[in-house]
Amino acid sequence: MNDEFAHRSVLLEQAVDALLVDRSGCYIDATYGRGGHSRLILNRLSANGRLFALDHDPAAVQAAEKLASEDPRVTITRESFVNLAGFADRYQLTGQVSGVLLDLGVSSPQLDDASRGFSFLHDGPLDMRMNPDAGPSAAQWVNSASEKEIATVLHHYGEERFARRMARAIAAARAEQPIERTGRLAEIIKQANPSWERDKHPATRAFQGIRIFINRELDALRQALDDAVQVLRTGGRLVVISFHSLEDKIVKNFMSLQTKGDNFPRDLPVMHSELHPTLKTIGKALRPDAEEISRNPRSRSAIMRVAEKIA
Repeated sequence: MNDEFAHRSVLLEQAVDALLVDRSGCYIDATYGRGGHSRLILNRLSANGRLFALDHDPAAVQAAEKLASEDPRVTITRESFVNLAGFADRYQLTGQVSGVLLDLGVSSPQLDDASRGFSFLHDGPLDMRMNPDAGPSAAQWVNSASEKEIATVLHHYGEERFARRMARAIAAARAEQPIERTGRLAEIIKQANPSWERDKHPATRAFQGIRIFINRELDALRQALDDAVQVLRTGGRLVVISFHSLEDKIVKNFMSLQTKGDNFPRDLPVMHSELHPTLKTIGKALRPDAEEISRNPRSRSAIMRVAEKIA
């Protein structure tokens, strides 16, 4: 399948600059997408370097297989990053990896392809699954979940102020006819939203919340962060690009805890090294500059954090 939809990798140069600590090292791009970061990594690796790419989206894997056929340094696997530790074990990479990249959220090709059901701008079947072969679709959930559960998801995962109003509207609409299309769901939510934000579609937060819930994205992220520490070698880098405040909060808290080490009482006379920290943060959180945002408005919510394994 030809890639019909353009994709601009966010913080491309900055992420690869932070990730590559060894040109001959082994790296894992755990969210291949359409391969923007992977291609730049390969451009900077020596002939002895290796790149392992993961994605559970079949379209992304198909795109990656073309790259793998052209470059023997690349290995592509259809797998979610929630299985990062198991993947590393299979390839005998545990403790040997020089860098792990996690570029979270949904890619531009997924958003722009109406058949995937992620977009409130392009009408299509209400699916939203990153892996369309696994788990219930958004339509199945929207038409079967209780009104209370829908409100909870929109509020917790979408940080939507009007979650109850929207859930009530969804329940009323599906009682008349099942909600099967993104366009219909977007219109229901739009009409239920009494306070539209400038330059933001009224269904943005709700769609984002449903997508995160359907794909269990936050639970997968927590597991992947734990796994990344296991697979990295000492001196290896973890680079995470988030697009949602809940994602970034998880990443920030994880790196903070790992840099502090064991949770001993503050007044205990123990040196920091004796607390067994596993990571140290590298630099400050980084956001796209105005030029990148002007080229790619979808990058405006991105934030990148970097940590290095020290033990």
